[in-house]
Amino acid sequence: MAMQSGMFAVHQTVGSVLCCKCGILMAPNAANMCVKCLRSEVDITEGLQKHAIIIHCPECDSYLQPPRTWLKAQLESKELLTFCVKRLKNMSKVRLIHAEFIWTEPHSKRIKVKLWIQKEVLNGAVLEQAYTVEYVVQDQMCESCSRVQANPDQWVAAVQLRQHVSHRRTFFYLEQLILKHDAAVKAIRIKQTERGIDFFFSNRSHAVKFVEFVQKVVPIKSRSDKKLVSHDTKSNNYNYKYTFSVEICPVCREDLVCLPPKLAASLGNLGPLVLCTKISNSIALLDPLTLRHCFLDAEQYWRTSFTSILTSKQLVEYVVLDVDPISTEVNIGGSRYVMADVQVARVSDFGKNDTMFFVRTHLGHLLNVGDYALGYDLHAANSNDMELDKYKGLVLPEAILVKKSYEEKRQKKRGKPRAWKLKSLNMEVDASETRGKADEEKMNKDYEQFIRDIEENPEMRFNISLYRDKDYQPSEMGSMTDGEGAPEVPLEELFDDLELSDEDGHVEGMRE
Repeated sequence: MAMQSGMFAVHQTVGSVLCCKCGILMAPNAANMCVKCLRSEVDITEGLQKHAIIIHCPECDSYLQPPRTWLKAQLESKELLTFCVKRLKNMSKVRLIHAEFIWTEPHSKRIKVKLWIQKEVLNGAVLEQAYTVEYVVQDQMCESCSRVQANPDQWVAAVQLRQHVSHRRTFFYLEQLILKHDAAVKAIRIKQTERGIDFFFSNRSHAVKFVEFVQKVVPIKSRSDKKLVSHDTKSNNYNYKYTFSVEICPVCREDLVCLPPKLAASLGNLGPLVLCTKISNSIALLDPLTLRHCFLDAEQYWRTSFTSILTSKQLVEYVVLDVDPISTEVNIGGSRYVMADVQVARVSDFGKNDTMFFVRTHLGHLLNVGDYALGYDLHAANSNDMELDKYKGLVLPEAILVKKSYEEKRQKKRGKPRAWKLKSLNMEVDASETRGKADEEKMNKDYEQFIRDIEENPEMRFNISLYRDKDYQPSEMGSMTDGEGAPEVPLEELFDDLELSDEDGHVEGMRE
């Protein structure tokens, strides 16, 4: 009989032996004992901790890692499981295979962890065994929380945000960015002032991290100072209070700027009249007459520190009489523009005179005959800007259009609620500042303008979080055409917010 490949297939068999203690038939091992007898003879958990005490701070939900480190961890999280295992002694003598939590009542102050370990016993046999460790949780506030509880005003570092403009829209936007990224979660107190917001922290590193966040979202310049509070010469301990003064660039979106001659020359003779189209960690500037653009970072801006000639509060409403596109659509920094020559007239001139203006604009893709637009009236403006006087022979356009106006369409839906709302920081108002009715109306007007900017600008909505208003009820009496064409926030961009109520049924954290 021929053999395939000329080789015999040899099947190896494993014999069975009797356990030296109970005599049961089993597979052979180094100890010649079955698993049951081996466990009765050897306990590999001997000498390992079955009970431990851990220190928990109930205020900041962190655990003490001796000697002075506090680790923030949630119940039944991977971080807490790792922390609990590392707290056990003599674990180097065994091999840890697996660990998991055993559910306990959250208020029982007990945490149970089940561990699977292996250890080599009796002539090289490896035994695996599971056992449970019970941790007793003792509450003790960390140094930072105890300092705050003893005196809430005992801050270590303060960040003072300021912007020297006549409105608060920048702070409304910055507030939403802070909320979205939890940038001020370490702040022990937030105070609203007339010109900005003050943030107080219990640790200098938290303030430094917050300033770094602000620097990433708006152009700023900052400086820091420290004041000696107390010191112990024997132990060489010094306690300081740190103050970070942060000034935000005063140029805002939609402002008209005249670039200084040296800066304009360094930018390839851009402008000199340009519009600020976007503010992030850099300033986006656009020449509406040529569609040339540039981006200035914070360092470039503060080197020259120019200001705006006209701001959004000085916008004038025009009606579009004729539109003649002269270029194709151009994408600049993610925004679309079309150059066009338009004929416009001031809305305030209707019925009084026949004054019309022929101007060039970058809004050719938005404007149609009969539309309304907001722009700067340079024909009637009296500008005393020093930078503008440096340009000899500069011919100013009669008007510079900034954006399409939806005021007429909004008139029809004025007073109607919106289907969305924003969260707000828990800020306290400075008691030393007495706010009158005029100040409240001004702030409400600025906030309404900020809300309209959100509705008109999808790019701005991308950076913040909008939430559904559960109390919103669409009006059944309103006409289907009321406010048609006015920009609105699509419902698919809204988040469903989890609201936590207190015993009185009040919901906090939402701006009405």
